Amino acid sequence: MILTRNAILKEVEKKNIIIKPFKKSNIGPASIDLTLDNKFRIFRNNIKIKLNENSDYRKYTKLIKTKSIVLEPNEYALGITKERIKLPSNICGNITGRSRYARFGLSIHVTASYIQPGINNKQVLEIKNVSPFSIVLSQGLKICQLVLERTEGNAVYRGKFKNQKDL
Repeated sequence: MILTRNAILKEVEKKNIIIKPFKKSNIGPASIDLTLDNKFRIFRNNIKIKLNENSDYRKYTKLIKTKSIVLEPNEYALGITKERIKLPSNICGNITGRSRYARFGLSIHVTASYIQPGINNKQVLEIKNVSPFSIVLSQGLKICQLVLERTEGNAVYRGKFKNQKDL
């Protein structure tokens, strides 16, 4: 079942869900707005990547720290949320874009929208400008929403990105 504002606030108050930094005003009717941090990864041009379980995106990207970045038409970058999210073993989530930005052709995840129970990390965003014009993204922009759901039973993600803090 999707958690509504009151349920989210109750879980935050009980410290079952931890969001740092936390702003109560970012809690919507059934989601949490997450903001963009100042770190981005841009893929190098003209490279060939052979994907496998050990592929590391950092090998093919350049880390940029900036207050704002311009995404040109069809350009793709990795971003990261300012907020670190810690979920208990009975709550999972999905990251979704905000319709106000989707209407301008901004996609904030390619396919990796699911957030496992038990995570304690910042969320990496796969940001793509699918519009015919340039889009400026700035640090602090409420770029996406986190929708939380209770799981049936408990489970904890123990994968590679469980405690990811950086891009």
